[in-house]
Amino acid sequence: MKNIVLTLFVLSCLASCGPYSFSGASTGGIETVYIPVFENETIEYGLGEELTTKVTTAIVADNTLKVVDRDNADAFISGKVISYKKSSETYNIEDQVQEYRVDVAVNVSLVRPNGEIVWEEPQISSFGVYQADTETEDEGKTEALEKLAEIIVNRTVRNW
Repeated sequence: MKNIVLTLFVLSCLASCGPYSFSGASTGGIETVYIPVFENETIEYGLGEELTTKVTTAIVADNTLKVVDRDNADAFISGKVISYKKSSETYNIEDQVQEYRVDVAVNVSLVRPNGEIVWEEPQISSFGVYQADTETEDEGKTEALEKLAEIIVNRTVRNW
């Protein structure tokens, strides 16, 4: 009797620990992606390449999907940088700029090779803030692009 109870307990524990994944929500059969260089409609040089690098790095770090070449991809993450803007964020008592803000907006989609759109988001935007006296615009731009990459990865691998 003890053996039966112990066996049922062990089987129950094993069954309750069934398939579990730390990879987030289902990606609808998509396991591999190709990420072509994001187009850049702004006058800010290199934004498309920088965002492509950030998205690729974020996909690899997330480890849910594998980045592959175009011919082996289940889907393509593609997009276009549509705006880049630098503006004053905060001022000190002498009315001098203390912080600047960099805003970046993109159109992004995840599309299967047959043209089926898995998801599409127009005007995903993010920003980065940098100190006027100790940091550069590049640091604000980098922060904005890293946030955008995180948004794109989350949209791709999680059903939020």
